[in-house]
Amino acid sequence: MPNNYRAELVGGFGCPVDENPTGVMEEAAFAAKGLNYRYLTVKVEPGDLKEAMSGVRAMNMRGINLTIPHKVEVLKYLDELSPAAQIIGAVNMVVNNGGRLWGENTDGKGYLTSLEKANISVKGKHVTILGAGGAARAISVECAMAGARKITIANIIREQGEELVKLLRDRTSAEAEFIMWDKSFCVPADTDILSNATSVGLYPNVNEKPDIDYDTIAPGMVVTDVIFNDPNSLFLQEAKKRGAKTINGLGMLVNQGALNFTLWTGVEAPVDIMEETLRREFNL
Repeated sequence: MPNNYRAELVGGFGCPVDENPTGVMEEAAFAAKGLNYRYLTVKVEPGDLKEAMSGVRAMNMRGINLTIPHKVEVLKYLDELSPAAQIIGAVNMVVNNGGRLWGENTDGKGYLTSLEKANISVKGKHVTILGAGGAARAISVECAMAGARKITIANIIREQGEELVKLLRDRTSAEAEFIMWDKSFCVPADTDILSNATSVGLYPNVNEKPDIDYDTIAPGMVVTDVIFNDPNSLFLQEAKKRGAKTINGLGMLVNQGALNFTLWTGVEAPVDIMEETLRREFNL
């Protein structure tokens, strides 16, 4: 029987995407499991997503990740959505099933797993989220479905924030509130978990941090960031100075990446190797 020289292709579409380390993590996992898969990190400009998604089918790619700014836009090019993705209204990964593109959102699930590994539960908690984009939608919906008592959304675009709050009220049992973020944001005093779900602080803008009153972060509050590059974001540094327990974006990245790995391959992900690979990348 002749050798099979064709690798199964997966990848990530985004803009910016040059500094996204997902491919390094997934490639290490493929090697550990002896799978002939390759991960392509692809810069896809906002106006080119339709053609890029046609390319997924044309090249028989097994699946892709979506990152900024494609997580919502991609919905119009998919054939099916998971129940969670239908509620969230955003997708961060796609599986190509014989030409039919199925979308799932593993961001929020990865986020919850990172909290669980730090022995933190969202059940009965007040979660305040900065932002109302794709990551915020995933995190807020998954937190609500996991039993969060209240979700507060702070966003600079009123319509976007109010739409997310309406979704949470209509589709989950959590109390939901919108706060307009048109000045330095004061974190509600009863917040248990604060999450930056914006792109502020993402490489190359590592010297930026969300515009909030950092003195309203209380000691003992859990503060998380979806930013993984730099994982030691200024946001988390400021929170730590105030006595908060901080969780960086690497855990969310690893855990959602492990879910993606299994959905693409049908093989259990080597989570320890994936985390070790990322830590090595960031010299942690």
